[in-house]
Amino acid sequence: MNALPPCYGIIPTRYASSRFEGKPLALILGKPMIQHIYTRACQCPLLQQVVLATDDERIFSAAESLSIPVLMTSPNHSCGTERVLEAARLLAVPDEGVVINIQGDEPALEPEMLTALVAPFRAPEVQVTTLARAISAQEAQDPDRVKVVMGRDNQALYFSRLPIPFPRDGREDGYLGHIGIYAFRMKTLEQFVALEKGVLEQKESLEQLRLLENNIPIHVVITTHKSHGVDRPEDIAVVEEILKNKV
Repeated sequence: MNALPPCYGIIPTRYASSRFEGKPLALILGKPMIQHIYTRACQCPLLQQVVLATDDERIFSAAESLSIPVLMTSPNHSCGTERVLEAARLLAVPDEGVVINIQGDEPALEPEMLTALVAPFRAPEVQVTTLARAISAQEAQDPDRVKVVMGRDNQALYFSRLPIPFPRDGREDGYLGHIGIYAFRMKTLEQFVALEKGVLEQKESLEQLRLLENNIPIHVVITTHKSHGVDRPEDIAVVEEILKNKV
């Protein structure tokens, strides 16, 4: 079996948010959200390094006070992936190294999800990985819950906000909900950010479709773990209950 290349976890965070201003510093069980995410990411044994990437002095100062490695990045990035790339360049990640874009609003992240995400990179042909889990037909109707279909080789065929595949046979099983955590080889991350937005990406508002439109395969890893992000202040109470049950 091939050796796993060096793996780096990067947590992109920004203070501004239309739905929850300053949420990276929101207190969850008495600790800032960034502390929960960093601590849980560090529990993945396959990561060589975990760092925070931000463009905000308040987040930078808070991270330093908590002894969380942090990089100051440009305020001009249009998405978290661009911020992750800048941080990866600052870390001098090698071309074949693996970079995980760890969402900055997932304080209940399961470390096993990160382990599963990077394990396929022992195969040299794997360039990008992401996660999915089985969901119900009712969950699949929600356009905010992205769905993915994949081939027998676990490569993604398509992602959509619509419930795919369409159940022409009347069966209401077989739906996979996408979990928006990605790992890239560094050279593929560079390639991805340099690409123009595609037609499908713009229609669905899903940036991963840029990869498929450019024939860059995405390896989908199935997990049983759920993911619960913090989008609004009311999500704090939900995540606190989840974290209490993990202790």
